[in-house]
Amino acid sequence: MPEPTPEAALAPETLAVLRSWADSGGPRATRAHVVLLAEEGLRDADIARRLGVSRQTVGSWRHRWQSAGLPGLQERPRTGRPATVDEAEVITRALLAPGGSGASRAIARDLGLSHATVASIRRRWQLPPDESPAPHVPTRPPLPGADIWVMGLYVDPLRAVLLTGTRPQAPRAAPAATVIGEDVLEGVDRALCTLRAATSTATVTASGTEPDDRLTLLTYLTDAAEHHPDIALHAVVLWEKEASPAVRETRTADTRVTFHELPARTTWRGFLRAMIALDSTSHPESSRRVYLDLVAALERHTQLPSAEPAHWLRENVAEHLRASRRTELPSHPPSFSGVNQIDLGSFNECVVIESVRLSGSITRGEIAHRTGLTQQSVSRIARSLLDRGILVEDAQRRATSGKPRTPVRLCGTAAHALGLHIDPELLTAVVIDLDGAIVCTCTRPVSADIDPGEFVAQVVALGHEALEKARGAVREDGLLGVGVAVPGPVDIASGTVLNPPLMTAWEDLPLLYLLKDHFPCRVLIEKDSLAAAAGERWIGRDRRARDFAYLYLGTGVGSGLYLNGDLYRGVSANAGEFGQLCAIALGRMAADGRPELLPECNPPVSVADFAARLGLRPAGDGGSTAAYRAVGRAAAAGDPAAVTAVREVARAVGGGALGLVDLLDIDLIVLGGPFFTDDVAEFYLDEISRTVNEFPTARRLRRVEVERSVLSAEAAAVGAASTLFHAAFTPRLRGRDRA
Repeated sequence: MPEPTPEAALAPETLAVLRSWADSGGPRATRAHVVLLAEEGLRDADIARRLGVSRQTVGSWRHRWQSAGLPGLQERPRTGRPATVDEAEVITRALLAPGGSGASRAIARDLGLSHATVASIRRRWQLPPDESPAPHVPTRPPLPGADIWVMGLYVDPLRAVLLTGTRPQAPRAAPAATVIGEDVLEGVDRALCTLRAATSTATVTASGTEPDDRLTLLTYLTDAAEHHPDIALHAVVLWEKEASPAVRETRTADTRVTFHELPARTTWRGFLRAMIALDSTSHPESSRRVYLDLVAALERHTQLPSAEPAHWLRENVAEHLRASRRTELPSHPPSFSGVNQIDLGSFNECVVIESVRLSGSITRGEIAHRTGLTQQSVSRIARSLLDRGILVEDAQRRATSGKPRTPVRLCGTAAHALGLHIDPELLTAVVIDLDGAIVCTCTRPVSADIDPGEFVAQVVALGHEALEKARGAVREDGLLGVGVAVPGPVDIASGTVLNPPLMTAWEDLPLLYLLKDHFPCRVLIEKDSLAAAAGERWIGRDRRARDFAYLYLGTGVGSGLYLNGDLYRGVSANAGEFGQLCAIALGRMAADGRPELLPECNPPVSVADFAARLGLRPAGDGGSTAAYRAVGRAAAAGDPAAVTAVREVARAVGGGALGLVDLLDIDLIVLGGPFFTDDVAEFYLDEISRTVNEFPTARRLRRVEVERSVLSAEAAAVGAASTLFHAAFTPRLRGRDRA
């Protein structure tokens, strides 16, 4: 057929696309010819005769061209069963589907497949509905073992390899709800597609091997095997160039890593999504943060020269660290069997407990009046709580009429909790009872650069020491759990502490899951400032029965927010990063626009430094904590340099507090923490109170109270313990458990 000569109405770039389609053959060639011939002015009947198609076909494609242009000539989704079925997409849907939408019939309906097809795929992958997953991944050869982890990813101009790890035992029970969302999967997909496009243009040497100065796949696999010696590693090839000597070389090398091909009925994209879904739903450690790290690593590599291999290797996996470090940790017999949670049967029981807690001692009639429950309901709930030992009766009150009333109060010995506070300089352990009374306290100095394995051993030893000291006061079955307060940022979903600023030796340490081996009860991890706020709410009773912000003065300044009757943790449970708010309030920005890391937000260091600049040098060499306390004593004694240094830090903290007050419209700021000592308390209270009352936008409408914490110097440890009480007893309409 002679090449048509279209009219000049078509744009040059559009004309080029249509001509390439016309020359390529296939369905798009016919559509392109229809448009090109129509542009010459031919009628539908003439075009149909020339191309050997019906007039209806010509009319349909001309209409789509006129309405949508080039996109209108592309394939559109069709009804009916897809031409090909990506089994991995079925598996991803089954694993990540919310609620009951993971049923085979629902997946079949969404993907346009038959129920029998979906059921057959699930049987082949050994993922039956309503059962714990013990998957069989049908790569070629199949992946051995039922416990499967995503361990790494490698991409170069020759191929892409997904590194997986397997263990023979089935994975532990998954959390109730996955933390991996479609946005994370799309982020991995998008970043990898961009990287593939970049590496597809990269050059390799004439021999087909890679230059020696770059990270090769062989080096990557060797490093991975050394880094994760206790797990069997498998390299699943997502794509590769054929007949490459480098590929053959790597597959035959002795790296202790076996190679696998993709399952026959999956795409590389679908398989990657399925492996991420399987890992994240089987292992709480494989949280959203792990795969956001993967996306960031891929995106960083797109900025590098195109021939540079992209590689990501997972650093720590709690199960493997737990196995490798178990011999390093001291063996402690369980001090208490513990209980995971007081069995509260209803929301109304929590409402009654909260009313009793806030009041201290209260009659049943007063509970009914305050809560809106009926007298009958309150009497029934109170009787149940008395029978279980959560409440006890107080001395009777004489009434002006009728029989005497018998008030009830919380039974402090009904439950206890262990709180652990991890600080760069000091470990603290406390045991508190249900009333918030401290049963015992243990402390141990620690170095910020301590090895993580040794550090975990010290935390475990200190916790068991506190439990032993409290043995006479705590019932064998009365330990509600262990709360751990750590410096942020922290990944609550996986129990991982992420590079705390002042603890240089830590890097993504899965602390929660390492500690669970040594405490046979519920273990919660919380950011230290949020833990302190939880403790303030629990122990402060009616004095803290409203919204407030807790400013925690530790090795750094953080904030904990109690809003609308509950802790405000934020999306990632890291709400309360206070330092940047102070920097923004003071206009202290780096050259790249990032808020500065304010020295004022590290009180033990900055107060001593400011005092030294003013000519006051504390005696002794006891480190920053001793220097801070010495300056505090000097300030309390009236030394001008010391007073100026403390007020300088208080002024910076007040700027951040002003931002909180304006943003949240709160009228209570609570100050506490180990460096809010009696010597310096009045300076902080005075400076911050002045700032938050003189400068807010709505200062004419409210008076902001700035108060001391009701907690002791062990605020974070006490708060960590009280998070167990808060989780068990605070009434809230959503579930009480946290992942």
